[in-house]
Amino acid sequence: MDLRSELLKSIWYAFTALDVEESGKVSKSQLKVLSHNLCTVLSIPHDPVALEDHFREDDDGPVSTQGYMPYLTKYILDKVKEGSFVKENVDELCWTLTAKKNYYPQKNGRALLPHKDAFRLWCLFNFLSEDKYPLVMVPEEVEYLLKKICMAMSAELNCVELEDFISQEAAHQNGISVWAFLDLMNSGKLTRGTEKESLSMAIEKVYMEIVGEVLKEGYLWKKGQLRRNWTERWFTLKPSTLTYFVSEDCKEQKGSIVLDQNCCVEVLPEKDGKRCMFCVKTLTRTYEMSASDTKQRQEWTSAIQTAIRLQAEGKTSLHTDLKLRRREQREQREKRRAAREEERQRLQALQGEKEAKLAELELLREAQRQAEALLEQEEQRRKQQREQLQQALEVQLREVEEAQASMQAEMALKEAEAERQRKRIQELEEMQQRLEEALRLEIKARQDEEAFRYAQARLLVEEEERMKALMTLQEEQEEYILKTQREKQELRQEMENKTRALEEAQMQLEEVRANRHRVDQDVVAAQRKLRQASTNVKHWNVQMNRLMHPIRPGERKTFAGSSSFIGLRTQSLKDTALRPWQRSEEHDEEAKENVDSGSGEAERRLSQASNGDMDVP
Repeated sequence: MDLRSELLKSIWYAFTALDVEESGKVSKSQLKVLSHNLCTVLSIPHDPVALEDHFREDDDGPVSTQGYMPYLTKYILDKVKEGSFVKENVDELCWTLTAKKNYYPQKNGRALLPHKDAFRLWCLFNFLSEDKYPLVMVPEEVEYLLKKICMAMSAELNCVELEDFISQEAAHQNGISVWAFLDLMNSGKLTRGTEKESLSMAIEKVYMEIVGEVLKEGYLWKKGQLRRNWTERWFTLKPSTLTYFVSEDCKEQKGSIVLDQNCCVEVLPEKDGKRCMFCVKTLTRTYEMSASDTKQRQEWTSAIQTAIRLQAEGKTSLHTDLKLRRREQREQREKRRAAREEERQRLQALQGEKEAKLAELELLREAQRQAEALLEQEEQRRKQQREQLQQALEVQLREVEEAQASMQAEMALKEAEAERQRKRIQELEEMQQRLEEALRLEIKARQDEEAFRYAQARLLVEEEERMKALMTLQEEQEEYILKTQREKQELRQEMENKTRALEEAQMQLEEVRANRHRVDQDVVAAQRKLRQASTNVKHWNVQMNRLMHPIRPGERKTFAGSSSFIGLRTQSLKDTALRPWQRSEEHDEEAKENVDSGSGEAERRLSQASNGDMDVP
């Protein structure tokens, strides 16, 4: 945090204290006084005419923050030089203005904090507050500050009271204001049982450490450069210097050691009766010092090394760096929390998609059950048609037998010829049965082919869904691989689960492909059976055409009428027997339009042969 930002925080409190009506505007006369006092404590020349010239068009009305900020930046902050003023004086000026309006130590009936301690806590609050206006401090920083104070008192923080306070204050705003924080400290809930003197010393110690940038202070023995005698001095360590005084009141400074990246600190062995020795080496001189015990020496050497490290990194304040690190950690936690929330929402969406797919699968299963019911009804209808056809054939056969019995006397001379006719009728019946068997096999082959095609289509859809799921899992795995570069330890188990899911999906995809390959083979086998059935139909068609040649009349004319009558009855019998089968074939051809062109051509040839070649001349 730069010097301008620190000054703006204090000046913001002073400006809002002058805004009595809380309208965001302050009168010009009050701004003149504020500007003059700021120039005094900042050790810069004050230009009283500049404010009048800056707001020449608004002489009678108040001046808003937007109007005063350009003036403050141009005529005051741009002229500030670091090291030319004491920042504590600026803070005291702004604290005096804002405390009169906002700080009421007796609000809870008691005041635990002296005015000076309240000012130091106000400065600590400004240092640890966020760089947003109005200024607030996040709960993590409040807990950090209170723990520092309790640690300085060697006391334990009352975490229950702190959590209650944070939950009440954070519910109303994005952080905790300084006045609520001071009220909490004055209530004594967090420091119950602690004396005021101990609390005041702890606040002063934390103030000097954080705001005063004092890394460590205390008494050390120092060896002189000329007289080489040992003298006890009060040392104060800051990020850039190690200053030593005659006593701890810091009124008489005896010297200062400038620390930079070229300095180093080393532990020395005992000599001259001094123990716990160490030295600080610069480019021009080596300073030998002695601590009271080993623990103090370790603390001093660590603190000096920290100061040298800050100088090497180009940083001017240890606690500013720590504050930035804590802020980065909070932002990272927020990002991780947002990422976890996003992941939870994504998992919920995936769960919803899964449930939708399960519902869709249930609908598909119901449709499949309905299709199976329809197929069963169709099969029963066909069975009834076959039974009706069989009954019609039996009736026709009985009629033929009756006709043969009535004409037996007339056919005495032609008994041998009638015997041959009966044999031909029996052959026709056998041929008809064979045709029925061939048609049944063909229908079954078509049904098998339809079933295989349906299974193949279903497997193709399932394969496409598995492929989509596989691609989705692969994309998720790539995203998780990128995330695990930052959070490898936390997400290792989740990545392994995703990898296993991907392998299972790949195995399922291979299984679906194998099933599809088997179904393709079954389809090829069904097509082969269909072609065989078509060949059988052609063969039996040729056999039937050969047997259906008309019977030539005999030499005796007396039997010509009888032969004609027999031929007509036979033709009527054949037409009647073949007509239901022709209707069944036409119905099957309309129901199965996806059968290959070769099978359709064979059926058309069979129909033509059955209708045309069986006419008796």
